[in-house]
Amino acid sequence: MSNAHNGTRDDADTITASRRQPPRWLLLAIALFLGLFYAYDVWEAVGNLVGLNLQAQSLDTQLSGVGWAVLIFAVVLPVLVYTLAYWLGRNRAFGVQALTLLVGLCAVAAVSLDITAAFTLGRLIL
Repeated sequence: MSNAHNGTRDDADTITASRRQPPRWLLLAIALFLGLFYAYDVWEAVGNLVGLNLQAQSLDTQLSGVGWAVLIFAVVLPVLVYTLAYWLGRNRAFGVQALTLLVGLCAVAAVSLDITAAFTLGRLIL
């Protein structure tokens, strides 16, 4: 009798575990939707890199080594954080995955604001 009971319990655990897995398309949709915000951060950072480089050239100067490093870091940061957040949330429930990606997006925004506040145009050009 205990064997029949254990078999039923294992089947119930398997069914419960499969119900907890969200559909793959939903996880992908969440990742793509929030990925658009990360892509916007990358686009904005590339715009800053190109714009500040052109502005420095118009002043007959160039970006400093620190300026290049800061601006390239601002381009790479959203990609790295998105990859890490997606990897951490890949096998989780869709709410956890969305929250992980959202926290990563907030972290990117906070670091971007800190970079903007810490480095003025005068510190980025020679």
